[in-house]
Amino acid sequence: MCTSATSVTARNVREEPRVRLALPDTFDVVLLQGEAECFRDLDVPGDAAEAFAAKFGWDPRGEEGAFVYMRMAPKTVRAWRGEPELRGRVIMRDGTWVEQ
Repeated sequence: MCTSATSVTARNVREEPRVRLALPDTFDVVLLQGEAECFRDLDVPGDAAEAFAAKFGWDPRGEEGAFVYMRMAPKTVRAWRGEPELRGRVIMRDGTWVEQ
């Protein structure tokens, strides 16, 4: 992920690196919990910046202003499709995949 270095998101992640991401929508949910690490746009590894630019068609390194790249290492992953699948939704715990 990448955002302006002055954004509320960047400030919050710097102050509290424990994060939760919900993807992609409210019905077919993947919920990731873990810790995020911030990299200034000048410090991000080149291969990571190139991969980001290739995937999203945007390279923050060419923009005005400072940007922060964030990398999140998931510790817990939950996934479900709607309310009927709420049981058994934890598929990763403490960084280890749970056997289903």
